[in-house]
Amino acid sequence: MKTAKTLIYAAILLLPSMSMAQDKYGTRNGEISFFSSTPMEDISAINTKVASVFVPTTGTIEFSALIKAFEFEKALMQEHFNENYMESSTFPKATFKGKLVPAEGDDLSKTGIHAVNVEGMLTIHGVEKPMKAKGTVEVGADGTVKAMCDFDIKPEDHGITIPGVVRAKIAQTITAKVRVTLSKL
Repeated sequence: MKTAKTLIYAAILLLPSMSMAQDKYGTRNGEISFFSSTPMEDISAINTKVASVFVPTTGTIEFSALIKAFEFEKALMQEHFNENYMESSTFPKATFKGKLVPAEGDDLSKTGIHAVNVEGMLTIHGVEKPMKAKGTVEVGADGTVKAMCDFDIKPEDHGITIPGVVRAKIAQTITAKVRVTLSKL
């Protein structure tokens, strides 16, 4: 009986520390932008409605972006992007599930700026591909976490077909930038 009471007391004492170890940070208004530059035309778009969740103790991070939320300078570009290339009615979102891997011994739950390697699976247009990139995580004394990463995407790698007529207007490789400020959930 004494052993059972000891176990119950130990569990009660450990519960707060276990819940703190799994602190989560999130946002619903992260930002993903992309830029395509060719001699014929520059194309850029931004999505400021990106959802993200991050767990500093494990480095686990996830993103979800509605394709239709990308905004372009020209309405016609946005229409072609959604209907002809991304087929956003069929493939409504892009996702990333992975980890932020800091340098050995670095602790992503500590205040400061941390260089990280981003590793995981990126799903665009229904096609899942491994992705690796470099990024940074800034843990603020105010309780926010800012994560930043730039990476390149080849449309063909994700089953996105670009007709020959407009192929010269769209870069072979498109640079994407992720910027999120997360708050404790």
